[in-house]
Amino acid sequence: MSAPENRPELPALPVTFRPTRTRVVLLTAGTVMFATITAVALLLETLSAGERTSFVFTAVLLFGVLLLLSRPKVVADDTGVTVVNLTSKRRLAWAQILRVNLRPGDPWVFLDLSDGTSLPALGIQPGIARQQAITDARALRALAESRGTGSGDTR
Repeated sequence: MSAPENRPELPALPVTFRPTRTRVVLLTAGTVMFATITAVALLLETLSAGERTSFVFTAVLLFGVLLLLSRPKVVADDTGVTVVNLTSKRRLAWAQILRVNLRPGDPWVFLDLSDGTSLPALGIQPGIARQQAITDARALRALAESRGTGSGDTR
């Protein structure tokens, strides 16, 4: 009897999938930009208080955008999945997830849902860490298949 091909072990629940390397890069870049712009604002003696404030405000705004870009994650627990994207959060029961897709060229995982729609799950994206995204997508697919009605395509 041979072992099933590409059958990942089911992760212990709850489990959070997120693009960790991308998150580290974004938050590091945001911190460095904030510190640099703020330092420039404080060190330039020719700037007025209003100009310094606008420099710091711009630094906060840039950091906020990078913080928003680092927000995506997918949290799976016993009762379902919570998909947190840039500006939205959606809770799904396992039975709602029919298929977990991460095809070659996809920017992130797509969840085919029982209502006929597809939900992007930006928390699993192959940008910087392709192999980790494939592993995470397979784990989420295995969870969906074992707990719901789903099947998946993660080549």
